[in-house]
Amino acid sequence: MNMQKLMAEAQKMQRDITKKQSELESTIFEGKSEWIELSMNGKYEMKSFKITYNGPIEEDDKEMLEDMINIALTDAIKKINNQKEKMMSSYGSMGGLF
Repeated sequence: MNMQKLMAEAQKMQRDITKKQSELESTIFEGKSEWIELSMNGKYEMKSFKITYNGPIEEDDKEMLEDMINIALTDAIKKINNQKEKMMSSYGSMGGLF
């Protein structure tokens, strides 16, 4: 294979990966649990956070609220990571470099 052609293909792949990474970073991902709704962008930055539980939060409910926050955050992070893997899978092991 021609070295110049190989370099051109590598540069195109780099541009494609950069574009997909930018798309991922600007995408909003929702995370939900029974009491919490939140959204994060693909850079793992929180964009919104809402407690959807309508009842009074008693002292005993604090641990449950903490669990619900954790579940919602984990949900959003999992969605970001799944989308990232999906977008980069077409690049094989090269996609993991970016």
